[in-house]
Amino acid sequence: MTLQRRSVLSATTLIAALALTGAAPALAQASDWPNKPIRWVVPFPPGGAMDAIARILGEKAGKTLGQTFVIENKPGAGGNIGADMVSKAPADGYTIMITSIGMATNKPLYGKLSYDPVKDFAPISLLAVVPNVLVTNSTQPDIKSVADVIASAKRQPNKLTSASAGNGTSIHLAGEMFTSLAGIEMLHVPYKGSGPAVADLLGGQVNYMFDSITSARNHIKSGRLRPLALTTAKRSKALPDVPTMAEAGVTGYDVSPWFAVFAPAGTPRPIIDKLNKVLVETMKLPDVVEKLDGIGAEIVGSSPDAMTAHLARESAKWTQLLTEKNIRLD
Repeated sequence: MTLQRRSVLSATTLIAALALTGAAPALAQASDWPNKPIRWVVPFPPGGAMDAIARILGEKAGKTLGQTFVIENKPGAGGNIGADMVSKAPADGYTIMITSIGMATNKPLYGKLSYDPVKDFAPISLLAVVPNVLVTNSTQPDIKSVADVIASAKRQPNKLTSASAGNGTSIHLAGEMFTSLAGIEMLHVPYKGSGPAVADLLGGQVNYMFDSITSARNHIKSGRLRPLALTTAKRSKALPDVPTMAEAGVTGYDVSPWFAVFAPAGTPRPIIDKLNKVLVETMKLPDVVEKLDGIGAEIVGSSPDAMTAHLARESAKWTQLLTEKNIRLD
């Protein structure tokens, strides 16, 4: 048998094997991808850090791929409406979703979901972290540190108020983690969004709040809010002089509000890898870095497998806390 004949037979055998395993259609689909615009679902309203990250990355990544990322906001039910829609979308690489800590918390929070955060999605990348910061207002001039907050709360159990952007948000959970590790009790006051909560904090109607750097930084710069500590394990470039909660004495504290991108489960791995590569490379561009810095976002850019492991760790951590605190929204 000639070498050419053997090569033809080998190629034929390989194609047949790929066809039997279903890999051939996936490879063919991936090689042609993308040939039309990609829908990028944001399961929260416009204007927040999540929406901003999707728009910043989508604009640049679309130019690299030669196709537009169409940002589609689908808010409601703590991100569940958008997540449910994406979980049921065709697994062809033309629908992706940016989301956050809700992928780790919504299952224990809501009990019965119309989707499974693990089984129904394929992780693409952990994009960035936007730290929360514990802030207080000018009505409490003697509160200048986390130790002051803890001492005050111990003197007045369940009297001091802590605002949040709503039940189950990262801001709410940051507060629950704080009270749990510090061994104190505070009265949680949930609002419908960060804006109204900050307004009441500025007005003195509530005592404290964990807020994202994105929305708190201008009030901190103006002196109307006093930053006490960051929720992340490391200090932030946006507020370099503000200590972390661990540095401030709350051992083991680490709440890193993260943003990641997912596709429906079953999306061909070559497409997942292409998306990962273009997004990670986009986050290295100087103008993108500058824009993300501007909203307090700290770039991560992980592999799909690293994001899978991250979600598993986060799910275990938050399931334990939510169960201990008996926090449910169903």
